[in-house]
Order: sequence, then structure tokens, then C-alpha cells
Amino acid sequence: MPRIDGRKYNELRPFTLTPGVSSFAEGSCLIEQGLTKVYCTASVEQGVPFHRKGTGLGWVTAEYSMLPRANRERSPRDVSKLKLAGRSAEIQRLIGRALRSVVDMAAMGEATITVDCDVLQGDGGTRCASITGGFVAMALACKFAADRRWFRKNPVTDYVAALSTGLLPLDGRDQPLIDMCYEEDSHALADFNLVMTGSGAFVEVQGTGEGRPYTREELDNVVKVTAPAIYKMIDAQKAIVTI
Repeated sequence: MPRIDGRKYNELRPFTLTPGVSSFAEGSCLIEQGLTKVYCTASVEQGVPFHRKGTGLGWVTAEYSMLPRANRERSPRDVSKLKLAGRSAEIQRLIGRALRSVVDMAAMGEATITVDCDVLQGDGGTRCASITGGFVAMALACKFAADRRWFRKNPVTDYVAALSTGLLPLDGRDQPLIDMCYEEDSHALADFNLVMTGSGAFVEVQGTGEGRPYTREELDNVVKVTAPAIYKMIDAQKAIVTI
């Protein structure tokens, strides 16, 4: 079966990064990836969590949420359940890990950057889009803070971006399809999230056999197909942010 939107197996959805969308945040970016849209802001505050106090090191954290009508049906806000949904908690931990991997905490001093990723519209790949757009927001906030000498120097050491890929039937065999939309994601035999730096290192590789277990050869193929697309996304980040 062909892909829903006619793309090739290794072709990204239409992809844009729009920086400076917030008039107030130290850094911000709207990422649009197909129908998925995530509004990312980065805020710089003095002080760090308890486990960082007295170390001289900074901290980067993230929060993630979906607007109630970001999807095809309305979902209740987390606050209505009086607790953070498990999915949201998992995703924001992933975003935080990804962003911290490219930050020199010593250069920040005891300051905290909070990256808020709010999904305006979700059509697959929202956690990966949050990392890619969240990096731009964070990097802009770091430049803002370094220029004003809030930090010892700009702490960003590399770029980081992420992309989802799934194993689905195409042209008579199961193969990796990058940047899945919701319909593809919901039918994937296996689902992967890859987080990579601009230097080509892996921050995280998540892979789940949804319909069946996957082989080592299939995993290697997923990486082979996905990495070049992530580099294209990093090129778009480089057009906005210089480190």
C-alpha cells in the first residue's frame, strides 16, 4: 500500500521552524511538521532545583502538554484530573534529557531553563517535534542570557533533533517509513523515536514492537533511513541558531 499522503518512505512532511513567536519568552519557536504544530517557549530563571543547589551548575527541564482539541476528539486537561498524565510525564522527561545532552551546565551557573512545549495540533510525532522545536527555543534563550551576561558564556554545545519512524507495509514488504502521520503511527508494526545531535551521536533510541517483535536488521535499517532526515532538520536549526 502507498503512503497516505504519497510521500516516499524517506521523505519528511512539510517542515518549518518559526523563531521568535513569543513577545515575552527569552526564546521561542513554532514547529510545524505536516499537520502537527507545537508552540515552544524557553524561560530563564535564577536558581536551581534542590539537587543542584550549591553545585554551581545549572539545570534544563521541560514541560509538555496538549491543548484539549489538538486531536480529532477533545481530551480533558491534565488539571481536570488533578495530576499529570503518565504520557505527558514520560514525554517531558524525554524532552528534558534530549535538551540537557547539548548544554554545558557549568556555563550557566545556578540558573534554570524551562522549555514549555504546547501541542496546538497533533498529527503524529509530537514528542519528536517538541525536541526539535524546543532546541531552537532553548538555544535562542541561551544566546539572550549570554548576551546579557546572565550566563558565563553560551552553554549550548551542539544541535539536537528527533524524528519518529515506523515499520509498515509498503510495496509488498515491511519497511521503515519516516515522520509518520497519526494514521500511519496507529497502524505501525513497530514504532521508533530517534534523538540525535548535530555531530551524529545518539541521545536516545526508543523502539517498541507494537504488532510484532522487530529484528536487529530492521533496527539498523531504521537508523540508516532516519539519520539523514534528522540531519536535514538540524540544517534548518542551523539556519536560525549559530553555536
